[in-house]
Amino acid sequence: MKAARLVVLAIAIGAGGVAALLAGRSEKPPEVKQAAPPADTVDVLVAKSDIGTGQTVTAGEMQWQPWPKSAASGNFIRRSDNPTAIEKLSGEIARAPIVAGEPIREAKLINAKGSGFMAAILPSGMRAVSTQISPETGAGGFILPNDHVDVILTKRDREAEKQTGSEVQVSETILSNVRVLAIDQNVQEKDGQKVVIGKTATLELTPRQAETLALAQHLGSLSLALRSITDAQRDNPKVEEQPNERSGSVNVIRFGVSTSATAK
Repeated sequence: MKAARLVVLAIAIGAGGVAALLAGRSEKPPEVKQAAPPADTVDVLVAKSDIGTGQTVTAGEMQWQPWPKSAASGNFIRRSDNPTAIEKLSGEIARAPIVAGEPIREAKLINAKGSGFMAAILPSGMRAVSTQISPETGAGGFILPNDHVDVILTKRDREAEKQTGSEVQVSETILSNVRVLAIDQNVQEKDGQKVVIGKTATLELTPRQAETLALAQHLGSLSLALRSITDAQRDNPKVEEQPNERSGSVNVIRFGVSTSATAK
């Protein structure tokens, strides 16, 4: 009996050894992983922290960062081309927001040369003019900087009131498709807000439009009508002016008859 057990045990051990030997022979040798070749990079200038519109950029808010050479756009600032860019750009003003880690492009910066931000971003020949607004006259606060609006004048018609014996109000669009530069002192949308409630709106106007707006502020109340993006892109407010904008006058309609008040 003991001899039989020993025979069975010996057979089991032998079978296990053969199986282990066969398994060892079937295993493939481990593959040696080759390290990926180092990427070809170039140092580009990026923002170290978020930079808001109108903010003066300091040297501490910029840094050099390796960037894949194949993905480095031609308008990126490269260290090899401009090694003193941080010193040169320090003190310039951001004309558009720059997020942390974003490559800095010179098109987003402007040298104010001692002037304020608004004067620096105004196109040649244009003027920044402010007018009072309220939620009722400013599209409920849904007008944001860089939107385009029409300016509507509403005033009492004294001559018509004498004839009718009741109060008469007349309205007219005096300026069309003008760009909003700021609401109060906000020149950009902040913290993702979709509504800006302010007391003043600063508009980008031609000199003649500025005269028309100044006159209209003394004639009655002004309202801003928000234009759609499609309408704003269709017209060119810097080139196309209304007849009353060219003459510096405001037309008032009384019983179908047009009269005007002219700025002198």
